[in-house]
Amino acid sequence: MDDDFSYFDANASEPVRAAALAALAEAAGVVGNPSSVHRAGRRARAILEQARETLAALFGGRAENCVFTSGGTEANVLAIAGLGRGRRLLAGATEHDAVRAAVPDGAAIPVDGDGVARLDVLDRLLAEGGHDDPALVCLMLANNEVGTIQPVADAARICRAHGALLHVDAVQAAGRIPVDLATLGADSIAISGHKFGGPKGAGALLLSGAAVRTLPPMMAGGGQEQGRRGGTPALPAIAAMAAAAAEAVRDMTAADDGPARWRDMIDDAARGAGAVVCGGSGPRLPNTTMLALPGRRAQTQLIALDLAGFCVSAGSACSSGKVARSHVLAAMGLGPLAGEAIRVSLPWTTRAADVTRFIAAYAAMAARLPARAPEEARA
Repeated sequence: MDDDFSYFDANASEPVRAAALAALAEAAGVVGNPSSVHRAGRRARAILEQARETLAALFGGRAENCVFTSGGTEANVLAIAGLGRGRRLLAGATEHDAVRAAVPDGAAIPVDGDGVARLDVLDRLLAEGGHDDPALVCLMLANNEVGTIQPVADAARICRAHGALLHVDAVQAAGRIPVDLATLGADSIAISGHKFGGPKGAGALLLSGAAVRTLPPMMAGGGQEQGRRGGTPALPAIAAMAAAAAEAVRDMTAADDGPARWRDMIDDAARGAGAVVCGGSGPRLPNTTMLALPGRRAQTQLIALDLAGFCVSAGSACSSGKVARSHVLAAMGLGPLAGEAIRVSLPWTTRAADVTRFIAAYAAMAARLPARAPEEARA
């Protein structure tokens, strides 16, 4: 990590782990194509299949039902385009833009003030369609902005009762909280390697046995991934993703409550500085908090903290560099605060000293920035 700044934007991308870099370098040195039958190809194929087995073991399901993709967005789109064919589409109101774009006409499942999906409304929406009008429900496991953890296992039981399928965007959850396809009761889950310390450019869609039988290929090609996703796989990135996942899950299992304790310290200090902790009373990822300073634009806060040596964000990193009002906070009913909140997401490299310095910098920023008048804040 660069000594000139502290990186607190892990939900955009985690720092790459040393184990991932080592696996990437080793796989990059393998000349064969995994689809070739000669010895060089078989060596490449062995690396690919070992990565598949690793991910299946870590996140549930069978290795042959793990489809490699270019990242979380492609995994989500593949699941929705394939499993949602001929079905009604329902999605949580706070889903990532990749899912929202894939279900533009789908019914939205509202959330409460902490960002937790209203399962009573989900049950009603599914009942209105009945078994004659089956649905695909998309519900993320952990929100990328506020960190809210959704009751996915409960949602899965509701889906099964109505003959609906459930796709879970687990991109932010994997490597930070336990993720298991079978335990969640989902039909598919999406993950992305760079969210837990792998390189960018590799992800995976893990499918249940029932779902894999109904998933048509979205991208035809040379028959790779058992015909589900054509194209030569990005072997170095995939091998590195599997190595990062193994290390992230190991660290998560062995860790004390460090990330959650640091998050709570930041929350307490921010409240003392006049901030609102968005979704702070609900279940959240241990590394994530969304802090809103009434009357201070998110972009102004980002610039001030960047000058103080801290990289944070205003929410999703998938908006082409824009700082926009958060649809997540709007869905939570937070009104003007949707344009006045920053996200702090602690990476695996975080040290206690970084947190202490951030708390001091945040308090100084909050005291220094003038609050806008209510009319201006609504503009």
